[in-house]
Amino acid sequence: MVPQGSFEIDLLPTSAGELSITFLGHASLLMTFNGKNIFIDPFSQVADYSTLPKANIILATHEHRDHLDPQALSSIRTDKTLLVSNQAGAAQVTGGIVMQNGEVQTLAGLRIEAVPAYNLVHKRENGQPFHPKGVGNGYILIFGDTRIYIAGDTENIPEMRKLQDIAIAFLPMNLPYTMTPEMVADAARAFRPRILYPYHYGDTDVSKLVGLLKAEKDIEVRIRKMA
Repeated sequence: MVPQGSFEIDLLPTSAGELSITFLGHASLLMTFNGKNIFIDPFSQVADYSTLPKANIILATHEHRDHLDPQALSSIRTDKTLLVSNQAGAAQVTGGIVMQNGEVQTLAGLRIEAVPAYNLVHKRENGQPFHPKGVGNGYILIFGDTRIYIAGDTENIPEMRKLQDIAIAFLPMNLPYTMTPEMVADAARAFRPRILYPYHYGDTDVSKLVGLLKAEKDIEVRIRKMA
């Protein structure tokens, strides 16, 4: 577990103020904007959440324990925290806000769009996708003029090709559950984020993705500790 103070942090300008992104690990992020703390997919194995600030908003992409961890939630959630998840995630917590694929809400001043996240290729031995269509969410968060796409556990699905004006994208690359480097590169070429963070990448060789996209000069691939 990484102690607080040693996480990588990127500061990004937006038209409405500076956005701070703290890379907690795995699929877990902390975004701080205009005094509000937005946690994505809290997971207690990557950080001591008791040392982190309390959450204004928590976004869980789906119900799997490494994305919606009760121990982490108990450390950062207050009676004023807004917790957003898919339907299956909401069944595991009290007081959650359900967002389905295609829904849009503005919570605590933040516009949130829930988008599909699912597998087409990678499946369990019984033939069922690791992440079935219509269950999990990805999220688009809008900070001023900056649109950030957090893909959740997904492959390079057709819906990604319809994404527009994505400044920053977080795309998963942990096998066999989500995307290969080739799939991530294909997705990035389709909707062309200005900055691409591979995340939740496990043991996948991130340098392969860098090589695949080295000719795409308008897509900056940033590698952070998000295994």
